Amino acid sequence: MKKLAYSTLTLMLLLLINTISYARQADTGSYYTSFDGIKIYYEVKGDGYPIVLIHGFSGTGEGWKKGPLYNDLLNAGYKVIILDQRGNGRSDKPHTDAAYAHDAEAKDIMGLASSLKIKQYSIVGYSRGSIIASRLLVLDKRVHKLVMGGMGDGYTNPEWPRRIHAYKALMGDTSFHDVDGMVKYIHSNPAFDVQALALQQKYQPSTSKEELSKVKIPVMIICGTEDHDNGSETELQKFIPGSQLKYVPGDHNSASRSVQFSTTVLAFLK
Repeated sequence: MKKLAYSTLTLMLLLLINTISYARQADTGSYYTSFDGIKIYYEVKGDGYPIVLIHGFSGTGEGWKKGPLYNDLLNAGYKVIILDQRGNGRSDKPHTDAAYAHDAEAKDIMGLASSLKIKQYSIVGYSRGSIIASRLLVLDKRVHKLVMGGMGDGYTNPEWPRRIHAYKALMGDTSFHDVDGMVKYIHSNPAFDVQALALQQKYQPSTSKEELSKVKIPVMIICGTEDHDNGSETELQKFIPGSQLKYVPGDHNSASRSVQFSTTVLAFLK
């Protein structure tokens, strides 16, 4: 009995140590106060040329660590910056229209780059992260190269039906069945702030064909071979002068976590 009690106590202590260790690892970054007082959680690792990774809808910066790209960038000598966009993860989740309008999310990243004294940086965006990254193409002259993953030309339409349906469905309208899977996923996870996510869809920015036609920096579009979620990637490529288009295995949810995605990004950034 004494041996059993000792073993149980030991296991409890190990569990406590592991819990404390996990808690410390779970919040190893910092908070940046953006232009409107919203606090944005971010992490910086590495000492080389800065690369900002922008996650997709309902995601977090932590999601990049689930695929090989994050560590591959670090091993290649880059400084890697991840963040939780407003309304997501550990960042503030305001419930006002003004908090998401007028390129607020792009301004968060621009302000963060300024606070880190970054004079030039490159971006890898995925899904909705590519939409925000596209705004940075227009707004921030410090952007040197851009990878747009998981995105076609749909977002260039300010009245994109997918965006409008997503917003209305998250607000309770049950008539738009093309976004049923997304809505079910959002409602299945109590960690998600549905109101904040709805507002992100309501004010999700578009970048016009005319704006994209003026882009002069290197841009690569990467699409999964089974990804048909966000319009035509070939049309998007036509809008951006000199842009490249590459395909990697996977659908919209898996392509960014493939080895091929990472190697394609690294080759482009070099």
